[in-house]
Amino acid sequence: MAKIKIQQIRSIIKCPKVQKDTMAALGLRKLNSIVEHEATPAILGMVEKVKHLVKVID
Repeated sequence: MAKIKIQQIRSIIKCPKVQKDTMAALGLRKLNSIVEHEATPAILGMVEKVKHLVKVID
């Protein structure tokens, strides 16, 4: 599968708990942190739920 890099670009301070949990599940904890994941449907679905907080780097 293809790999994608995900960077956190916005803070999660005033976000709902569901979005905070999704960010933690992706492995994003600090602003501007970058993680790499396989582009599975589950990961892409999580990215879609928090797309206003992250940026996908190719």
